[in-house]
Amino acid sequence: MRHDLFNPLTADEISTVSRLVRQHPEFAGQRIGFSAVFPDEPDKARLRAGDAVSRRARAMVVDRSSGRSLDVRVDLDRGQVDRLEVVAEGAAPVLLEEFENVGAAVKKDPRYLAALAERGITDVTNVQVDPWCIGNVPDVDGARVCGAISYLRNFPTDNGYAHPIEGVVAFVDLVTEEVLEVKDHGVRPMSQTEANYDQASNAPMRTDVKPLEITQPEGVGFTIDGNELTWQKWRFRVSLHPLEGLVVHGVEYRDGDEYRSILHRGSVAEMVVPYGDAAPEHNWRSAFDVGEFGLGKLTNSLVLGCDCLGEIRYLDAVLAGEDGEPYTIGNAICIHEEDDGILWKHQDWVTGTTDVRRSRRLVVSSIATVGNYEYGFFWYFHQDGSVLVEAKLTGIVQTRAVHDGEETPSATRIGENLVASYHQHIFSFRLDFEVDGHENTVFENDAARIPVGPENPTGAAFTVRRTLIETEQSGVGLTDPQVSRNWTVVNRSKTNAWGVPVGYKLLPGWSSATLLAQDEAPVAQRAGFTKKNLWVTPYSPDEMRSAGDYPNQHRSGAGLPAWTRADRSTVDTDVVVWFTLGVTHIPRAEDWPVMPVERAGFHLLPVTFFDRTPAPDAPPSGAGHCH
Repeated sequence: MRHDLFNPLTADEISTVSRLVRQHPEFAGQRIGFSAVFPDEPDKARLRAGDAVSRRARAMVVDRSSGRSLDVRVDLDRGQVDRLEVVAEGAAPVLLEEFENVGAAVKKDPRYLAALAERGITDVTNVQVDPWCIGNVPDVDGARVCGAISYLRNFPTDNGYAHPIEGVVAFVDLVTEEVLEVKDHGVRPMSQTEANYDQASNAPMRTDVKPLEITQPEGVGFTIDGNELTWQKWRFRVSLHPLEGLVVHGVEYRDGDEYRSILHRGSVAEMVVPYGDAAPEHNWRSAFDVGEFGLGKLTNSLVLGCDCLGEIRYLDAVLAGEDGEPYTIGNAICIHEEDDGILWKHQDWVTGTTDVRRSRRLVVSSIATVGNYEYGFFWYFHQDGSVLVEAKLTGIVQTRAVHDGEETPSATRIGENLVASYHQHIFSFRLDFEVDGHENTVFENDAARIPVGPENPTGAAFTVRRTLIETEQSGVGLTDPQVSRNWTVVNRSKTNAWGVPVGYKLLPGWSSATLLAQDEAPVAQRAGFTKKNLWVTPYSPDEMRSAGDYPNQHRSGAGLPAWTRADRSTVDTDVVVWFTLGVTHIPRAEDWPVMPVERAGFHLLPVTFFDRTPAPDAPPSGAGHCH
């Protein structure tokens, strides 16, 4: 497999894409914006067949004069645009420039100013305007429209979410920058209590925290060659996609002298944050953080000792700006090793001897800020051949103002006249498996009791019920901890030394909620992938994101529910596993004014992939009393 064809675009390639797009007759004299530019990854089937495949790029383009969204494919080897399509349903992700103009537009609208004046606000200098995408609002039309909600800061660095300007929602045409409508759902008292989380506002600081230093005197144990990482027996590539954020590619593990494939590509294919508050100024809110905003574009530049601790190496990310020209996010991806407790231990009760090994893991991570929330994405590669994938949630909860004594069935009171709304964070991970090759099959595994009888006279025995997922529509696709449900991806054409097909297990983690919104809700139609924990599809190069490529303002929804209606075979083929995990966030008072990290994730574990555990050769630590 030519992994270089999947590499991130270089700065020169991005500039080439921008030039070719601007020169295309379709855009003559038009003011255009680039929502996202990224590699147009080749069809793996063509690569395996030995076909000549060009290096290609894809651009999601906005015609700023009309609001049209266009999907443009560029052949970089030939230096030409070879495909251009107007997006029929949905819209390209928002441009940050569009959002930045929203505040200025609403602050000039007399209807908005009158609503604020009714609440005693006549100076809009410190009014914070947050734009929201409006895919769940069926009665607002326009090619590119957003909603806007407001908060009041008492001073420029104040936490505006402590002072929501309740009831006022404006809708803005992003093309004309015209305020289409201002809805006022009624005045509520504004909380006057400040809730800031900076050091000065929370002094004195704790004085009993001693320094914690992590050092590796002989240097790090991994090597970086471009975007390829090698660490102990692991080898893979890492990059930052403007929509999906952190992506791992070509994940392999060395077994003897051979590198064996496990995962062709892994990424966050979509994440949606639906809010569960019935109040009319809130019930339309949700965010598709991949398809509406772009996790990669919103990635932080990480800071040593703050976001990452230890002997850190960083990778910068080169992305396309909204003008089409390249720019760099410095320190976008953090790479380091860390101690992970005990890898294995045994004390021989006969001889009294003890063997113990400490676990070390390689951590690859990035953090994105999407409005009021931060999301950290962490891939942990372990010495035993397993991979832990984790999302870390932090930031500031969404707030709304309430009357004294007002009942709030879908929110938690966190302050004077202030509540935090119930909501969910639902992540969809796209896992393009290649377990010892591309011909893979998926089984659902449940622990099952063996009926009492000759095969189980005492009633204590149990077994594993393995269900073959033959087509896209087969299988329940929901987690069930009572039967320890998990899924294995196996290559039935290859076996280990004991004649068992090699495989990798997907083990659900501790947060596997699915969508709570009912089928009548617009978000349930637009985010159909959230209704199941597991989807299995045959690989298609056109199926990369769970809600489709253009969920922004897409009313009917696309992606996994539509693709899987074909009920294609998923046996002994190149399969993609889509795993949905969700956090149902019932805010606590302790989540305010800034939310301590909450974690959600899953584990990928070898299952008969090896003949025995690959971990015994991990060396003992340097402490002499440990071995």
